[in-house]
Amino acid sequence: MLIVAGDPGETDLLTTTLQLAGYRVAATAVTGAEGLARISQHRFDLVVWDATLPDLRDLVRHRGAAPAEVPPLLFLITCDYLHTLLPEFGRRKEDYVTRPVRAAEVLARAEVLLRDRRPEPGAGTSGYADLVLDDATRQARRGSRPLGLTPAEYRLLRHLLANVECVVSKEQISWYVWGDFRASEAIEKLVSRLRQKVNREQPPLIHTSRGFGYWLGSSRA
Repeated sequence: MLIVAGDPGETDLLTTTLQLAGYRVAATAVTGAEGLARISQHRFDLVVWDATLPDLRDLVRHRGAAPAEVPPLLFLITCDYLHTLLPEFGRRKEDYVTRPVRAAEVLARAEVLLRDRRPEPGAGTSGYADLVLDDATRQARRGSRPLGLTPAEYRLLRHLLANVECVVSKEQISWYVWGDFRASEAIEKLVSRLRQKVNREQPPLIHTSRGFGYWLGSSRA
């Protein structure tokens, strides 16, 4: 991802939010001209763009001249600037969030914009041992048994699988699953429900690292 924003504090907040959710922020920029240069030089799956920067028109012209080179756009906007942004919306993949920025909304909008850039059904599966997740259908199974996960349980399992054999903290889980901070009790209950569904067969795959968090993988005993 690329973040183009004039406020360093907002850039830091967005970077932390997206990275804790499992995304990789490959670059940042503080002006529209710098952002356009980065888009021209590198491939990004999503660009978060501050629509109050004075270079919005340059982005619109670039988008019209080379639409295939412009990734999905998530604009940051204040309500009093919204009327200047809406006329620029075209047929490309784009959306906006209003300030003050809310982490849960940014993650939800990013998820929608990135949906079409995932592998086609049948190719979007991932797994570990006999555990399989299919992002196209949002289904999970262990062996031939469907796990019947809730959306929150699926997001948690997906995050653990993306960090297989690595400990994931409660804070990381909270931001990835809900997009905000949740109390330890809520996270522990979610992990417990998921563990009951996944660990029904042997060997158990979800483990606790006391004082640090949780991890998915083979037992280290």
